[in-house]
Amino acid sequence: MKVSIITVCRNSEATIEAAIRSVFEQDYADIEYIVIDGKSTDKTFPIIDKHRNKISKIISEKDDGMYFAINKGIKLAIGDIVGILNADDFYANEKIISLVVKEFNEKKSESVYGNLQYVSPDNSRKIIRHWKSQPYNSKLFLKGWMPPHPTFFVKRNCYEQFGIFNTTFSISADYELMLRFLYKHNITSSFIPEVLVKMRTGGISNVTFKSRVKANKEDRLAWKVNGLKPARFTFIAKPLSKVTQFIKRGD
Repeated sequence: MKVSIITVCRNSEATIEAAIRSVFEQDYADIEYIVIDGKSTDKTFPIIDKHRNKISKIISEKDDGMYFAINKGIKLAIGDIVGILNADDFYANEKIISLVVKEFNEKKSESVYGNLQYVSPDNSRKIIRHWKSQPYNSKLFLKGWMPPHPTFFVKRNCYEQFGIFNTTFSISADYELMLRFLYKHNITSSFIPEVLVKMRTGGISNVTFKSRVKANKEDRLAWKVNGLKPARFTFIAKPLSKVTQFIKRGD
């Protein structure tokens, strides 16, 4: 199966090289790599451009934000499977895409996801937060659960059938999409109990109260626009579920 990997970026000169190289280092051969740059004003595009001969498609133009850019990449993708690797992210090792494809083939699933580690921007070996997920069941979303979106691979025909990212959401579009795919439309899924992606982060300090309030409002809207009814405690449980991710940092 062909795998389309989409990286979106803007002014990401500090991290884009590592993201790109983590794709090139994969031992799986049939990868279509798409890079969407939001008309960066730093050295991001020159870094991308020097790898032009290995990147399947490059677009550098102004857009209206990350989810608009991801949608642009999805529309260009021709792979059977689509994965999204943001500019601050990199694959945990060179066997990740092979592992994901094997899971799709063996389980005949429409989506696959795994665990995610947030690491220090200065030291990728220093784990800040460990997002350990679990096999999916329909009750989990009611408990505030969601898969780690950077690890979420999905069959391209699911995007064609159920839609792409809803760009009316500025923070929770990934949550809304997975809620729509997994909970509303019941696409099949498989969980790989390994760290698939590592994400650089600034740590807890970059999560402001204002952004948390906005995210909570958008989470509520995600259920409403899909005609779904959450449980009473869903939106309390969702942020609380992240607390243990800072405590349990092992795989």
